[in-house]
Amino acid sequence: MTQVTRRGLLGGAALGSIGLAACQTAPKAAKGFKGELAFLHGVASGDPLPGSVILWTRVTPLAGTGPVTVTWEVTQAGASVPAATGEVVTSEARDYTVKADASGLKPATEYTFRFRAKAADGEVISPSGRTRTTSADGTAPVKLGVVSCSNYQFGLFTAYSELSREADLDAIVHLGDYIYEYGTDGYGGDVAAQLGRPHDPPTETISLSDYRRRHAQYKSDPGLQAAHAAAPWICTWDDHESANDSYRTGAENHNPATEGEWSDRKMRALQAYFEWMPIREAKPGEFNSAVWRTFRFGNVATVHALDSRLTGRSEPLDWGSALAGAATQEEIGARVMKTMIAVADPSRTMLGAEQEAWLAAELKASVQSGAAWQVLANQVIMAKNRLPDFTKIMTPEQVAAQDRPEVLAFLPFTALGLPWNLDAWDGYPAARERLYANVAEAGASLVTLAGDTHTAYANELFDAGGIRRGVEFGCTSISSPGMGTYVKAMPDLGQQIADANEEIIWHDPFGHGYTVVTLMAGEVLATFRKVSTIYALDYTAETAASFKASYTKGGVTELSPA
Repeated sequence: MTQVTRRGLLGGAALGSIGLAACQTAPKAAKGFKGELAFLHGVASGDPLPGSVILWTRVTPLAGTGPVTVTWEVTQAGASVPAATGEVVTSEARDYTVKADASGLKPATEYTFRFRAKAADGEVISPSGRTRTTSADGTAPVKLGVVSCSNYQFGLFTAYSELSREADLDAIVHLGDYIYEYGTDGYGGDVAAQLGRPHDPPTETISLSDYRRRHAQYKSDPGLQAAHAAAPWICTWDDHESANDSYRTGAENHNPATEGEWSDRKMRALQAYFEWMPIREAKPGEFNSAVWRTFRFGNVATVHALDSRLTGRSEPLDWGSALAGAATQEEIGARVMKTMIAVADPSRTMLGAEQEAWLAAELKASVQSGAAWQVLANQVIMAKNRLPDFTKIMTPEQVAAQDRPEVLAFLPFTALGLPWNLDAWDGYPAARERLYANVAEAGASLVTLAGDTHTAYANELFDAGGIRRGVEFGCTSISSPGMGTYVKAMPDLGQQIADANEEIIWHDPFGHGYTVVTLMAGEVLATFRKVSTIYALDYTAETAASFKASYTKGGVTELSPA
Protein backbone atom coordinates (compact mmCIF):
# COMPACT_ATOMS: atom_id res chain seq x y z
CA MET A 1 0.00 0.00 0.00
CA THR A 2 1.51 3.34 -0.98
CA GLN A 3 1.95 5.96 1.68
CA VAL A 4 -1.13 8.07 2.44
CA THR A 5 -0.72 11.25 4.44
CA ARG A 6 -3.46 12.54 6.69
CA ARG A 7 -2.96 15.98 5.14
CA GLY A 8 -3.69 14.53 1.70
CA LEU A 9 -7.14 13.44 2.84
CA LEU A 10 -7.81 16.07 5.48
CA GLY A 11 -6.81 18.62 3.47
CA GLY A 12 11.76 18.74 21.23
CA ALA A 13 12.27 19.30 24.50
CA ALA A 14 9.97 20.90 27.06
CA LEU A 15 9.93 24.67 26.86
CA GLY A 16 11.41 25.03 30.31
CA SER A 17 12.32 28.50 31.48
CA ILE A 18 13.64 30.12 28.30
CA GLY A 19 12.38 33.69 28.03
CA LEU A 20 10.37 35.05 25.10
CA ALA A 21 11.27 38.38 23.55
CA ALA A 22 7.55 39.07 23.46
CA CYS A 23 7.59 39.10 27.25
CA GLN A 24 10.59 41.31 27.70
CA THR A 25 10.35 44.99 28.53
CA ALA A 26 10.98 47.15 25.49
CA PRO A 27 13.51 49.99 25.77
CA LYS A 28 12.31 53.46 26.68
CA ALA A 29 11.54 55.76 23.78
CA ALA A 30 11.06 59.41 23.08
CA LYS A 31 7.42 60.45 22.79
CA GLY A 32 7.77 61.09 19.07
CA PHE A 33 9.33 58.56 16.69
CA LYS A 34 11.85 60.22 14.38
CA GLY A 35 10.49 58.74 11.19
CA GLU A 36 7.30 57.62 9.42
CA LEU A 37 4.84 55.17 10.96
CA ALA A 38 1.72 53.33 9.85
CA PHE A 39 -0.79 50.84 11.28
CA LEU A 40 -0.85 48.23 8.50
CA HIS A 41 -2.04 45.12 10.32
CA GLY A 42 -5.30 46.22 11.89
CA VAL A 43 -6.27 45.95 15.54
CA ALA A 44 -7.37 43.03 17.68
CA SER A 45 -8.55 42.18 21.17
CA GLY A 46 -8.62 38.93 23.08
CA ASP A 47 -8.70 36.97 26.31
CA PRO A 48 -11.81 38.79 27.60
CA LEU A 49 -12.50 38.77 31.35
CA PRO A 50 -15.24 40.56 33.34
CA GLY A 51 -12.95 43.54 34.04
CA SER A 52 -10.26 43.47 31.39
CA VAL A 53 -9.30 42.56 27.84
CA ILE A 54 -6.07 42.30 25.86
CA LEU A 55 -5.62 44.92 23.11
CA TRP A 56 -3.27 44.31 20.18
CA THR A 57 -1.86 46.10 17.14
CA ARG A 58 1.36 46.43 15.21
CA VAL A 59 2.92 49.76 14.29
CA THR A 60 5.16 49.65 11.23
CA PRO A 61 8.12 52.01 10.76
CA LEU A 62 8.09 53.07 7.10
CA ALA A 63 11.24 55.09 7.58
CA GLY A 64 13.54 55.43 10.59
CA THR A 65 14.42 53.03 13.39
CA GLY A 66 14.26 52.83 17.15
CA PRO A 67 11.61 52.41 19.85
CA VAL A 68 8.05 53.67 19.33
CA THR A 69 5.66 54.90 22.02
CA VAL A 70 2.06 53.88 21.36
CA THR A 71 -0.93 55.03 23.40
CA TRP A 72 -4.21 53.16 23.57
CA GLU A 73 -7.72 54.06 24.64
CA VAL A 74 -10.86 52.07 25.38
CA THR A 75 -14.25 53.79 25.25
CA GLN A 76 -17.60 52.38 26.30
CA ALA A 77 -20.07 52.24 23.42
CA GLY A 78 -21.91 55.55 23.23
CA ALA A 79 -19.56 57.39 25.60
CA SER A 80 -17.39 60.37 24.68
CA VAL A 81 -14.66 59.93 27.30
CA PRO A 82 -12.34 56.89 27.35
CA ALA A 83 -12.91 54.37 30.12
CA ALA A 84 -9.21 53.46 30.19
CA THR A 85 -6.01 54.63 28.55
CA GLY A 86 -2.38 53.62 28.64
CA GLU A 87 0.98 53.69 26.94
CA VAL A 88 3.19 50.93 25.53
CA VAL A 89 6.72 51.12 24.17
CA THR A 90 7.57 48.71 21.39
CA SER A 91 10.61 48.12 19.24
CA GLU A 92 12.29 45.78 16.80
CA ALA A 93 12.91 43.39 19.72
CA ARG A 94 9.22 42.41 19.63
CA ASP A 95 8.72 43.09 15.92
CA TYR A 96 6.97 46.40 16.70
CA THR A 97 3.90 44.56 17.97
CA VAL A 98 1.90 46.27 20.72
CA LYS A 99 -0.04 44.56 23.46
CA ALA A 100 -1.86 46.04 26.47
CA ASP A 101 -4.00 44.56 29.22
CA ALA A 102 -6.81 47.10 29.54
CA SER A 103 -8.24 46.73 33.04
CA GLY A 104 -10.78 48.48 35.25
CA LEU A 105 -13.59 47.81 32.76
CA LYS A 106 -17.22 46.94 33.46
CA PRO A 107 -18.46 43.36 33.06
CA ALA A 108 -20.64 42.41 30.08
CA THR A 109 -19.99 45.75 28.40
CA GLU A 110 -19.21 46.65 24.80
CA TYR A 111 -16.26 48.96 24.09
CA THR A 112 -14.41 50.42 21.16
CA PHE A 113 -10.64 50.83 21.17
CA ARG A 114 -7.82 52.30 19.09
CA PHE A 115 -4.14 53.22 19.19
CA ARG A 116 -2.10 56.37 18.49
CA ALA A 117 1.59 56.95 17.77
CA LYS A 118 3.53 60.17 17.20
CA ALA A 119 5.87 60.24 14.23
CA ALA A 120 7.97 62.94 12.59
CA ASP A 121 5.11 63.91 10.28
CA GLY A 122 2.43 63.99 12.99
CA GLU A 123 0.16 61.65 14.90
CA VAL A 124 -0.85 58.34 13.34
CA ILE A 125 -4.16 56.76 14.42
CA SER A 126 -5.05 53.11 14.05
CA PRO A 127 -8.40 51.75 12.87
CA SER A 128 -10.97 51.21 15.64
CA GLY A 129 -12.07 47.85 16.96
CA ARG A 130 -15.03 46.51 18.94
CA THR A 131 -14.48 44.42 22.05
CA ARG A 132 -16.56 43.16 24.93
CA THR A 133 -15.94 42.03 28.48
CA THR A 134 -17.49 38.83 29.81
CA SER A 135 -20.31 38.53 32.32
CA ALA A 136 -19.44 38.07 35.98
CA ASP A 137 -22.80 36.38 36.62
CA GLY A 138 -26.28 36.06 35.15
CA THR A 139 -27.81 33.93 32.42
CA ALA A 140 -27.58 36.15 29.34
CA PRO A 141 -26.99 34.01 26.20
CA VAL A 142 -23.39 33.69 25.00
CA LYS A 143 -22.73 33.87 21.25
CA LEU A 144 -19.41 32.51 19.99
CA GLY A 145 -18.01 32.45 16.46
CA VAL A 146 -15.84 29.36 15.99
CA VAL A 147 -13.14 29.13 13.30
CA SER A 148 -10.02 27.21 12.31
CA CYS A 149 -7.66 26.37 9.46
CA SER A 150 -7.01 29.56 7.51
CA ASN A 151 -4.43 28.86 4.80
CA TYR A 152 -3.48 32.04 2.91
CA GLN A 153 -2.35 30.12 -0.17
CA PHE A 154 -5.60 28.23 -0.67
CA GLY A 155 -7.92 31.19 -1.03
CA LEU A 156 -9.33 34.50 0.09
CA PHE A 157 -10.54 34.88 3.65
CA THR A 158 -14.15 35.58 2.68
CA ALA A 159 -15.35 33.47 5.61
CA TYR A 160 -13.56 35.84 8.00
CA SER A 161 -15.27 38.75 6.23
CA GLU A 162 -18.67 37.14 6.70
CA LEU A 163 -17.91 36.33 10.35
CA SER A 164 -17.12 39.99 10.98
CA ARG A 165 -20.73 40.78 10.02
CA GLU A 166 -22.27 38.47 12.64
CA ALA A 167 -24.16 40.64 15.11
CA ASP A 168 -23.57 40.64 18.87
CA LEU A 169 -20.69 38.19 19.09
CA ASP A 170 -19.38 37.80 22.62
CA ALA A 171 -16.14 36.28 21.34
CA ILE A 172 -14.52 34.49 18.43
CA VAL A 173 -12.84 31.19 19.28
CA HIS A 174 -9.95 30.23 17.00
CA LEU A 175 -9.06 26.55 17.34
CA GLY A 176 -5.72 26.68 15.57
CA ASP A 177 -3.95 26.59 12.22
CA TYR A 178 -4.15 30.37 12.20
CA ILE A 179 -1.10 30.35 9.89
CA TYR A 180 0.52 27.58 7.85
CA GLU A 181 4.25 26.98 7.81
CA TYR A 182 4.72 25.76 4.24
CA GLY A 183 6.62 27.57 1.50
CA THR A 184 5.35 28.24 -1.99
CA ASP A 185 6.56 24.80 -3.05
CA GLY A 186 4.47 23.11 -0.36
CA TYR A 187 0.83 22.57 0.62
CA GLY A 188 -1.34 25.03 -1.33
CA GLY A 189 1.46 26.43 -3.46
CA ASP A 190 -0.16 25.41 -6.74
CA VAL A 191 -3.43 27.16 -5.85
CA ALA A 192 -1.54 30.22 -4.63
CA ALA A 193 0.20 30.52 -7.99
CA GLN A 194 -3.18 30.68 -9.73
CA LEU A 195 -4.59 33.20 -7.25
CA GLY A 196 -1.48 35.36 -6.98
CA ARG A 197 -1.44 34.68 -3.24
CA PRO A 198 1.91 33.01 -2.45
CA HIS A 199 3.27 32.72 1.06
CA ASP A 200 5.78 35.22 2.42
CA PRO A 201 8.50 34.26 3.00
CA PRO A 202 8.45 31.90 0.00
CA THR A 203 10.29 29.26 2.02
CA GLU A 204 9.02 27.16 4.91
CA THR A 205 8.96 29.05 8.22
CA ILE A 206 11.84 27.95 10.44
CA SER A 207 13.56 31.07 11.79
CA LEU A 208 11.99 33.69 14.06
CA SER A 209 12.02 36.14 11.15
CA ASP A 210 10.17 33.57 9.01
CA TYR A 211 7.38 33.11 11.53
CA ARG A 212 7.08 36.87 12.08
CA ARG A 213 6.81 37.54 8.34
CA ARG A 214 4.16 34.84 7.94
CA HIS A 215 2.05 36.28 10.78
CA ALA A 216 2.44 39.74 9.25
CA GLN A 217 1.28 38.51 5.87
CA TYR A 218 -1.82 36.83 7.28
CA LYS A 219 -2.77 39.94 9.25
CA SER A 220 -2.51 42.02 6.07
CA ASP A 221 -5.67 40.30 4.81
CA PRO A 222 -8.71 42.63 4.99
CA GLY A 223 -11.10 39.82 5.92
CA LEU A 224 -8.98 38.70 8.85
CA GLN A 225 -8.51 42.30 9.98
CA ALA A 226 -12.29 42.80 9.92
CA ALA A 227 -12.90 39.69 12.03
CA HIS A 228 -10.28 40.76 14.57
CA ALA A 229 -11.87 44.20 14.84
CA ALA A 230 -15.36 42.76 15.34
CA ALA A 231 -15.02 40.93 18.68
CA PRO A 232 -12.46 39.69 21.22
CA TRP A 233 -10.75 36.43 20.29
CA ILE A 234 -9.99 33.37 22.40
CA CYS A 235 -7.11 31.64 20.62
CA THR A 236 -5.27 28.39 20.90
CA TRP A 237 -2.75 26.86 18.54
CA ASP A 238 -2.85 23.60 16.63
CA ASP A 239 0.06 22.22 14.61
CA HIS A 240 0.65 24.58 11.69
CA GLU A 241 1.55 27.52 13.90
CA SER A 242 4.76 25.52 14.34
CA ALA A 243 4.91 22.54 11.92
CA ASN A 244 2.55 19.89 10.57
CA ASP A 245 1.47 17.12 12.96
CA SER A 246 3.56 18.51 15.79
CA TYR A 247 3.80 16.92 19.22
CA ARG A 248 5.82 17.49 22.37
CA THR A 249 9.18 16.38 21.00
CA GLY A 250 8.89 16.75 17.23
CA ALA A 251 6.74 17.16 14.15
CA GLU A 252 6.09 15.34 10.88
CA ASN A 253 7.22 18.43 8.99
CA HIS A 254 10.47 18.97 10.89
CA ASN A 255 13.84 17.45 10.00
CA PRO A 256 16.41 17.97 12.78
CA ALA A 257 19.25 17.16 10.40
CA THR A 258 18.53 20.18 8.22
CA GLU A 259 16.26 22.36 10.38
CA GLY A 260 17.91 22.17 13.80
CA GLU A 261 16.58 21.14 17.18
CA TRP A 262 12.80 20.92 17.42
CA SER A 263 12.79 22.66 20.81
CA ASP A 264 14.51 25.69 19.25
CA ARG A 265 12.09 25.87 16.33
CA LYS A 266 9.14 25.46 18.67
CA MET A 267 10.36 28.35 20.82
CA ARG A 268 10.73 30.60 17.79
CA ALA A 269 7.23 29.73 16.61
CA LEU A 270 5.76 30.45 20.04
CA GLN A 271 7.63 33.73 20.37
CA ALA A 272 6.13 34.97 17.11
CA TYR A 273 2.70 33.66 18.18
CA PHE A 274 2.75 35.56 21.47
CA GLU A 275 3.98 38.69 19.73
CA TRP A 276 1.35 38.65 17.00
CA MET A 277 -1.77 37.28 18.75
CA PRO A 278 -4.16 39.00 21.22
CA ILE A 279 -3.35 36.58 24.03
CA ARG A 280 -2.03 37.29 27.52
CA GLU A 281 1.72 37.07 27.81
CA ALA A 282 3.36 33.91 29.06
CA LYS A 283 5.09 34.09 32.41
CA PRO A 284 8.72 32.96 32.67
CA GLY A 285 8.81 29.21 33.18
CA GLU A 286 5.15 28.77 32.21
CA PHE A 287 5.28 29.10 28.43
CA ASN A 288 4.21 25.53 27.82
CA SER A 289 0.99 26.09 29.79
CA ALA A 290 0.25 29.69 28.78
CA VAL A 291 -2.40 28.66 26.29
CA TRP A 292 -4.42 26.60 28.81
CA ARG A 293 -6.85 29.01 30.33
CA THR A 294 -10.48 29.32 31.38
CA PHE A 295 -12.97 32.04 30.48
CA ARG A 296 -16.22 32.43 32.42
CA PHE A 297 -19.37 33.75 30.79
CA GLY A 298 -21.63 34.37 33.78
CA ASN A 299 -23.59 31.36 34.95
CA VAL A 300 -24.04 30.09 31.41
CA ALA A 301 -20.65 28.63 30.49
CA THR A 302 -16.96 28.35 31.04
CA VAL A 303 -14.70 27.99 28.01
CA HIS A 304 -11.53 25.97 28.61
CA ALA A 305 -8.86 26.58 25.96
CA LEU A 306 -6.57 23.55 25.55
CA ASP A 307 -3.21 22.72 23.99
CA SER A 308 -3.35 19.29 22.39
CA ARG A 309 -0.05 19.73 20.50
CA LEU A 310 3.05 21.11 22.13
CA THR A 311 2.58 20.47 25.84
CA GLY A 312 2.09 16.74 26.31
CA ARG A 313 1.04 15.01 23.10
CA SER A 314 2.70 11.67 22.42
CA GLU A 315 3.99 11.13 18.90
CA PRO A 316 1.05 10.64 16.53
CA LEU A 317 0.63 7.39 14.67
CA ASP A 318 -0.60 7.28 11.07
CA TRP A 319 -1.72 4.55 8.73
CA GLY A 320 0.35 5.79 5.80
CA SER A 321 3.59 5.18 7.69
CA ALA A 322 2.32 2.01 9.36
CA LEU A 323 1.31 0.30 6.10
CA ALA A 324 3.90 1.70 3.70
CA GLY A 325 5.55 -1.12 1.76
CA ALA A 326 3.28 -3.89 3.06
CA ALA A 327 3.06 -6.34 0.16
CA THR A 328 0.70 -9.09 1.36
CA GLN A 329 -2.58 -9.33 3.25
CA GLU A 330 -0.76 -11.15 6.04
CA GLU A 331 1.75 -8.35 6.41
CA ILE A 332 -0.98 -5.71 6.30
CA GLY A 333 -2.89 -7.60 9.01
CA ALA A 334 0.17 -7.85 11.23
CA ARG A 335 0.93 -4.16 10.88
CA VAL A 336 -2.69 -3.20 11.57
CA MET A 337 -2.67 -5.26 14.78
CA LYS A 338 0.64 -3.79 15.88
CA THR A 339 -0.62 -0.24 15.23
CA MET A 340 -3.90 -0.76 17.09
CA ILE A 341 -2.01 -2.19 20.09
CA ALA A 342 0.17 0.93 20.07
CA VAL A 343 -2.90 3.17 19.76
CA ALA A 344 -4.46 1.56 22.84
CA ASP A 345 -1.37 2.07 25.01
CA PRO A 346 -2.66 3.84 28.17
CA SER A 347 0.56 5.82 28.48
CA ARG A 348 -0.26 7.73 25.28
CA THR A 349 -1.40 11.24 26.05
CA MET A 350 -2.99 14.06 24.13
CA LEU A 351 -2.76 16.79 26.77
CA GLY A 352 -0.06 15.52 29.14
CA ALA A 353 -0.56 14.61 32.79
CA GLU A 354 -0.24 18.18 34.07
CA GLN A 355 -2.83 19.60 31.70
CA GLU A 356 -5.17 16.65 32.28
CA ALA A 357 -5.10 17.37 36.02
CA TRP A 358 -5.61 21.09 35.39
CA LEU A 359 -8.65 20.44 33.20
CA ALA A 360 -10.17 18.01 35.70
CA ALA A 361 -9.91 20.66 38.40
CA GLU A 362 -11.31 23.37 36.11
CA LEU A 363 -14.31 21.23 35.18
CA LYS A 364 -15.10 20.60 38.85
CA ALA A 365 -14.69 24.28 39.72
CA SER A 366 -16.97 25.30 36.86
CA VAL A 367 -19.76 22.94 37.90
CA GLN A 368 -19.45 23.86 41.56
CA SER A 369 -19.64 27.55 40.68
CA GLY A 370 -23.00 27.05 38.98
CA ALA A 371 -21.99 27.38 35.33
CA ALA A 372 -24.36 25.38 33.13
CA TRP A 373 -22.00 24.39 30.29
CA GLN A 374 -18.36 23.32 30.25
CA VAL A 375 -16.98 24.10 26.79
CA LEU A 376 -13.65 22.78 25.47
CA ALA A 377 -11.82 24.91 22.90
CA ASN A 378 -10.10 21.82 21.57
CA GLN A 379 -8.20 21.37 18.34
CA VAL A 380 -9.03 17.94 16.89
CA ILE A 381 -12.15 15.79 16.54
CA MET A 382 -13.06 13.88 19.70
CA ALA A 383 -15.85 11.68 18.32
CA LYS A 384 -15.11 8.16 17.14
CA ASN A 385 -14.84 8.29 13.35
CA ARG A 386 -14.55 5.47 10.83
CA LEU A 387 -14.84 5.87 7.09
CA PRO A 388 -17.53 3.90 5.26
CA ASP A 389 -16.36 0.94 3.21
CA PHE A 390 -15.70 2.68 -0.07
CA THR A 391 -15.03 -0.67 -1.75
CA LYS A 392 -18.75 -1.45 -1.29
CA ILE A 393 -20.47 1.92 -1.60
CA MET A 394 -18.52 3.38 -4.52
CA THR A 395 -19.77 2.52 -7.98
CA PRO A 396 -17.25 1.65 -10.70
CA GLU A 397 -17.89 5.08 -12.19
CA GLN A 398 -17.09 6.75 -8.88
CA VAL A 399 -13.89 4.76 -8.51
CA ALA A 400 -12.89 5.75 -12.03
CA ALA A 401 -13.52 9.42 -11.15
CA GLN A 402 -10.87 9.41 -8.40
CA ASP A 403 -7.87 11.30 -9.75
CA ARG A 404 -5.63 11.41 -6.68
CA PRO A 405 -3.26 8.50 -5.97
CA GLU A 406 -3.61 8.88 -2.21
CA VAL A 407 -7.39 8.44 -2.42
CA LEU A 408 -7.13 5.33 -4.61
CA ALA A 409 -4.49 3.90 -2.27
CA PHE A 410 -6.72 4.47 0.73
CA LEU A 411 -9.85 2.78 -0.64
CA PRO A 412 -8.89 -0.80 0.42
CA PHE A 413 -8.13 0.42 3.95
CA THR A 414 -11.73 1.58 4.41
CA ALA A 415 -12.89 -2.05 4.25
CA LEU A 416 -11.14 -2.72 7.58
CA GLY A 417 -13.60 -0.60 9.61
CA LEU A 418 -10.86 1.05 11.65
CA PRO A 419 -10.50 4.61 12.97
CA TRP A 420 -8.71 6.36 10.16
CA ASN A 421 -7.45 9.67 11.58
CA LEU A 422 -5.02 8.70 14.32
CA ASP A 423 -3.90 12.32 14.72
CA ALA A 424 -7.33 13.03 16.27
CA TRP A 425 -8.57 11.67 19.62
CA ASP A 426 -9.14 8.31 17.90
CA GLY A 427 -5.37 7.89 18.09
CA TYR A 428 -5.44 8.47 21.87
CA PRO A 429 -8.45 6.45 23.13
CA ALA A 430 -7.12 5.93 26.66
CA ALA A 431 -6.58 9.67 27.04
CA ARG A 432 -10.11 10.27 25.74
CA GLU A 433 -11.55 7.87 28.32
CA ARG A 434 -9.62 9.65 31.06
CA LEU A 435 -11.13 12.92 29.93
CA TYR A 436 -14.64 11.41 29.91
CA ALA A 437 -14.03 10.02 33.40
CA ASN A 438 -13.11 13.51 34.59
CA VAL A 439 -16.26 14.90 32.93
CA ALA A 440 -18.36 12.30 34.74
CA GLU A 441 -16.67 12.90 38.09
CA ALA A 442 -17.21 16.66 37.79
CA GLY A 443 -20.83 16.23 36.70
CA ALA A 444 -20.07 18.42 33.68
CA SER A 445 -22.34 19.22 30.76
CA LEU A 446 -19.74 18.99 28.03
CA VAL A 447 -19.66 20.86 24.73
CA THR A 448 -16.53 20.20 22.68
CA LEU A 449 -15.46 22.53 19.87
CA ALA A 450 -13.09 21.12 17.24
CA GLY A 451 -11.38 22.16 14.03
CA ASP A 452 -8.49 20.58 12.09
CA THR A 453 -10.40 18.46 9.52
CA HIS A 454 -11.51 21.33 7.22
CA THR A 455 -15.03 19.88 7.37
CA ALA A 456 -18.10 20.36 9.58
CA TYR A 457 -19.47 17.91 12.16
CA ALA A 458 -22.30 17.65 14.66
CA ASN A 459 -21.40 14.77 16.99
CA GLU A 460 -22.51 13.06 20.17
CA LEU A 461 -19.76 11.81 22.47
CA PHE A 462 -20.06 8.44 24.24
CA ASP A 463 -17.60 6.81 26.60
CA ALA A 464 -16.50 3.17 26.34
CA GLY A 465 -19.53 2.15 28.40
CA GLY A 466 -21.94 3.76 25.94
CA ILE A 467 -22.87 6.70 28.18
CA ARG A 468 -23.28 10.06 26.45
CA ARG A 469 -20.70 12.42 27.90
CA GLY A 470 -21.23 15.46 25.68
CA VAL A 471 -21.82 16.90 22.24
CA GLU A 472 -19.28 18.16 19.75
CA PHE A 473 -19.37 20.79 17.01
CA GLY A 474 -16.58 20.59 14.46
CA CYS A 475 -16.13 23.71 12.36
CA THR A 476 -15.08 23.64 8.73
CA SER A 477 -12.10 25.64 7.48
CA ILE A 478 -11.69 29.25 6.50
CA SER A 479 -9.84 28.19 3.35
CA SER A 480 -8.00 24.85 3.71
CA PRO A 481 -9.44 22.02 1.54
CA GLY A 482 -11.43 19.21 3.11
CA MET A 483 -12.14 15.63 2.14
CA GLY A 484 -14.84 16.69 -0.30
CA THR A 485 -12.14 18.36 -2.39
CA TYR A 486 -10.22 15.11 -2.79
CA VAL A 487 -12.90 12.39 -2.93
CA LYS A 488 -14.62 13.04 -6.26
CA ALA A 489 -18.11 12.28 -7.58
CA MET A 490 -19.63 11.57 -4.15
CA PRO A 491 -22.18 14.32 -3.37
CA ASP A 492 -23.55 12.16 -0.54
CA LEU A 493 -20.13 11.71 1.10
CA GLY A 494 -21.19 13.52 4.28
CA GLN A 495 -24.29 11.38 4.75
CA GLN A 496 -22.30 8.21 4.05
CA ILE A 497 -19.82 9.10 6.80
CA ALA A 498 -22.61 9.96 9.24
CA ASP A 499 -24.37 6.66 8.48
CA ALA A 500 -21.17 4.75 9.20
CA ASN A 501 -20.69 6.25 12.67
CA GLU A 502 -22.94 6.18 15.73
CA GLU A 503 -21.45 9.38 17.13
CA ILE A 504 -21.62 11.46 13.92
CA ILE A 505 -25.10 12.94 13.54
CA TRP A 506 -24.29 15.21 10.59
CA HIS A 507 -21.21 15.81 8.47
CA ASP A 508 -20.48 18.26 5.66
CA PRO A 509 -17.16 17.66 3.86
CA PHE A 510 -17.65 20.49 1.37
CA GLY A 511 -17.04 24.22 1.46
CA HIS A 512 -15.67 26.83 3.84
CA GLY A 513 -17.05 28.93 6.67
CA TYR A 514 -17.46 28.94 10.44
CA THR A 515 -19.83 27.91 13.22
CA VAL A 516 -21.88 30.15 15.50
CA VAL A 517 -22.39 28.46 18.86
CA THR A 518 -24.99 30.07 21.12
CA LEU A 519 -25.07 28.91 24.73
CA MET A 520 -28.12 29.48 26.90
CA ALA A 521 -28.79 28.28 30.42
CA GLY A 522 -30.89 25.38 29.15
CA GLU A 523 -29.77 24.86 25.56
CA VAL A 524 -26.84 24.98 23.16
CA LEU A 525 -27.36 25.82 19.48
CA ALA A 526 -24.80 25.42 16.69
CA THR A 527 -25.37 27.10 13.32
CA PHE A 528 -23.02 26.07 10.51
CA ARG A 529 -22.38 28.92 8.06
CA LYS A 530 -20.76 28.64 4.62
CA VAL A 531 -19.54 31.09 1.98
CA SER A 532 -20.10 30.46 -1.72
CA THR A 533 -16.49 31.02 -2.78
CA ILE A 534 -12.99 31.70 -1.51
CA TYR A 535 -11.70 32.63 -4.96
CA ALA A 536 -13.43 36.00 -5.38
CA LEU A 537 -14.42 38.86 -3.09
CA ASP A 538 -17.98 38.75 -4.44
CA TYR A 539 -19.60 35.95 -2.46
CA THR A 540 -22.84 34.92 -0.79
CA ALA A 541 -23.36 33.09 2.51
CA GLU A 542 -25.83 30.49 3.71
CA THR A 543 -26.66 28.33 6.70
CA ALA A 544 -25.78 24.71 5.95
CA ALA A 545 -27.41 23.24 9.08
CA SER A 546 -28.31 23.95 12.70
CA PHE A 547 -28.36 21.56 15.65
CA LYS A 548 -29.31 21.93 19.30
CA ALA A 549 -29.12 20.00 22.54
CA SER A 550 -30.54 20.65 25.99
CA TYR A 551 -28.81 20.93 29.34
CA THR A 552 -29.43 18.25 31.92
CA LYS A 553 -27.76 18.28 35.30
CA GLY A 554 -24.45 16.55 34.81
CA GLY A 555 -25.05 15.88 31.15
CA VAL A 556 -26.60 16.83 27.83
CA THR A 557 -29.41 15.47 25.68
CA GLU A 558 -29.08 14.08 22.17
CA LEU A 559 -28.65 16.47 19.25
CA SER A 560 -31.62 17.41 17.11
CA PRO A 561 -32.02 19.67 14.05
CA ALA A 562 -32.87 23.24 14.95
